[in-house]
Amino acid sequence: MIVVTAPTGQIGGQVLQRLLAAGASVRVITRDRSHLVENARQQVDVVEGSHGKAEVVNTAFAGAEAVFWLVPPDPRATSVSEAYVGFSEPAAAAFRKHAVRRVVGISALGRGTPQAASAGFVTASLAMDDLIAGTGVAYRALTNPSFFDNLLRQVDPIRQKGMFFSAVDPTRQLPACATSDIAATAARLLLDESWSGNGHVAVLGPENLSYNDMAAIMSDVLGRSVRCQRVDYDAYKQQFVNRGMSNAMAQGMTDMARAKSEGLDEAEPRTAENTTPTSFCEWCKEVLKPAIEV
Repeated sequence: MIVVTAPTGQIGGQVLQRLLAAGASVRVITRDRSHLVENARQQVDVVEGSHGKAEVVNTAFAGAEAVFWLVPPDPRATSVSEAYVGFSEPAAAAFRKHAVRRVVGISALGRGTPQAASAGFVTASLAMDDLIAGTGVAYRALTNPSFFDNLLRQVDPIRQKGMFFSAVDPTRQLPACATSDIAATAARLLLDESWSGNGHVAVLGPENLSYNDMAAIMSDVLGRSVRCQRVDYDAYKQQFVNRGMSNAMAQGMTDMARAKSEGLDEAEPRTAENTTPTSFCEWCKEVLKPAIEV
């Protein structure tokens, strides 16, 4: 039995579909089973509730061989640590209690860098990894850069103004990846019973690109001029506060952007194993362009 958390989300939903296609026995934790796609509702065991609650994870993890762990967004959390480590503490106890053998978790690049100590969401993600690894479960943290798919949040300004916005230095070339490649890596690890111990698997995409590079590719694919407009850190934080995010979480987003601008994501050596296949150009053709043209 493989347990999938956040099965209706951008990454978790793709992990779930890959596991079902492979014929795996799957249990999911979701707040509302009606949000599952129809084919999944017919094939999985469902535990309803939040996977930040002890009673929910203890029910879900009983008899589980492996778990896909993804912390959901909590824009109103009082701190980034509470959002990641605090949320994960009941699950960590349940991994140990139910002798779960393997856990694959969504995390971030940056461990061992000077920037990691004050990188907001990334700092909290790495602390969450330490919490889970400390339970004795075999753990693989999927350490990810920024996602191509995050640009879908800016479909309107891309369509209407030919612009997207970032607080990260638009000239700095950094790794970035598609969520489909993250899901593929997670599913492979969840289905593979041969690994043990603690470690990480980076998902770097096929090449390092700056946001200016991405804008040029988007322009070619969309057939219209697109550019990246840098936002200063104060304005970047304020936009999240204006949308209802707590001050602590908005600061966490800002600290992460600053750390990425200073090289947080560049320490992981690129290898054949962590160079995933989906290029930004492919993603623009297959995902972004249809979203823009709706």
